[in-house]
Amino acid sequence: MPRVRLVIARCQVDYVGRLTAHLPMAPRLLLVKADGSVSVHADDRAYKPLNWMSPPCWLEEEPGVWTVRNKADESLVITIEEILHDSSHELGVDPGLVKDGVEAHLQELLAERPDTLGEGLTLIRREYPTAIGPVDLLCRSAEGGTVAVEVKRRGEIDGVEQLTRYLELLGRDPLLSPVVGVFAAQQIKPQARTLATDRGIRCVTVDYDALRGAERNDLRLF
Repeated sequence: MPRVRLVIARCQVDYVGRLTAHLPMAPRLLLVKADGSVSVHADDRAYKPLNWMSPPCWLEEEPGVWTVRNKADESLVITIEEILHDSSHELGVDPGLVKDGVEAHLQELLAERPDTLGEGLTLIRREYPTAIGPVDLLCRSAEGGTVAVEVKRRGEIDGVEQLTRYLELLGRDPLLSPVVGVFAAQQIKPQARTLATDRGIRCVTVDYDALRGAERNDLRLF
């Protein structure tokens, strides 16, 4: 069974590829996931790593140096001065994210009316599987292109990051590529909208009550 490896080490990190980046020597968490990805974390910034290499990639370990490479000939070179902790764990099959009632119902409603998200949009499948979990809705545009939709009650940066990862994986399938993204939520924070726009992801603010066919109190005269 695939294992997740956690290493706490005093290290420096150099990324060489489309751009270069350097992290000076300091204690950090190195996370090697079962999907082959390697990420470097500090004790802040919540979920977001300082640097990382997404799969498909491979790790070459030599004394004092880890080198992570991908097919694009990019590399993440981790120079290790001291290892403070090294352990591996089997996490098993993850049951996936359990959405709250509103978010789950919102996804159902949008699956029934995908044209709410764009004229001519039709549903291919709900919960379309990827290697890192299912994308909420996979749709077809009026022009025949593939559209991946991530549905949230509140649209925040982590939702945009999640959709970005889905788009990367779906785009590798020649039967689906090219794949564009739609980030749909009842409310979308300005920072999330800015990040989505920068990544070519279209944002749609959804009226949950209107989708349910509920009466709008603010439209009543009495």
